[in-house]
Amino acid sequence: MTAAQSEARPWSRRRWWTVILLVFALHVGLIFAFSERKPGAPRQPVQVARLRLVAERGELLALGDPTLFALPHPRGFAASAWLPVPRVAFAPFKWTESPRFLTLPAEQLGATFLQFMQTNTFAPFEMETMPAPEVILPESPPLFTPPTKSELSVRGDLAQRRLLNPPELASWPAADLLTNSVVRVQVDAAGHVFSPTLVPPGSGSRTADRRALELARALRFTPQSQPSLLSADPQGSLTSGALVFEWHTVPLPPTNPPVIVPVIAP
Repeated sequence: MTAAQSEARPWSRRRWWTVILLVFALHVGLIFAFSERKPGAPRQPVQVARLRLVAERGELLALGDPTLFALPHPRGFAASAWLPVPRVAFAPFKWTESPRFLTLPAEQLGATFLQFMQTNTFAPFEMETMPAPEVILPESPPLFTPPTKSELSVRGDLAQRRLLNPPELASWPAADLLTNSVVRVQVDAAGHVFSPTLVPPGSGSRTADRRALELARALRFTPQSQPSLLSADPQGSLTSGALVFEWHTVPLPPTNPPVIVPVIAP
C-alpha cells in the first residue's frame, strides 16, 4: 500500500476513540501537575474595629472623640452659645379697637352695574320664529246613536227584491237596551217566506225574538219576473237573505200603582 492510498483512507471509529482518550488523559495529567496541593491559609485582617467597655465617662475618653472639633459638640467651646437657647413665649395678637362698619348709601346700590351697562351696548338678539304648526285632528268615527224607533232592514241577496208589506214595529219595553234580532229566511219566486231561523244569540229577549219570527213569516216580497225553469224546487228558485230587526227600547212601566195618602187638615 502506498503513502497516498493510506492518507486517502478515512479513520476508523476505533482510531477516533483512541485519539480522544489520549487527549483527555493529557488534560487530566496537566491539571494534576500544575495544581497547588498545600491548603490555603486564612488571611489575617490588618485593622478591625475594637469594642471596649468603660465603667464611667471621663474627659480623657471625650478627648479621643474624632467629632469633638469637627462638629458641634456638647463639650465644645461653642456649646454655651447654641445649647442654652432661650424659650420665647408666644403672645397672640389682640385687637382692642371696637369694630366700625362702613357706610353704604342706598342710592349707590347698583351704580357700578348701571355704569357698566351704559358703557357697553349689545346688539339686539333676534330669534327666528316659525309659524305654529297646524294641528290636524284625526276624523273620529261617528258615534253610535240608538234608534228612535224600531226598524227592519233586509240584507244579502234578498235586498234586491222589494218588500211589499213592511210591518209597523213598535218600541219594545225592556229594562236594558236590546240587540238586534237577526232572522235568516228563504223567499221563493212568488215572494213567500220559507224557513225563518233566528241567528243566535238573539236580541236578549225571548219575547222580542219570537215576535221577529212571527213578523218574518208574514212578509211578502216582489215575485221574480223570470223564474228558473231548470230548478227542482216546485215553488221556483229560492233567494236567501237576512232580516235585521233593530229594536227601540222604552222603560218598563211601574209594577205597583202610586199610593195616595190622604192628608187630614187640622
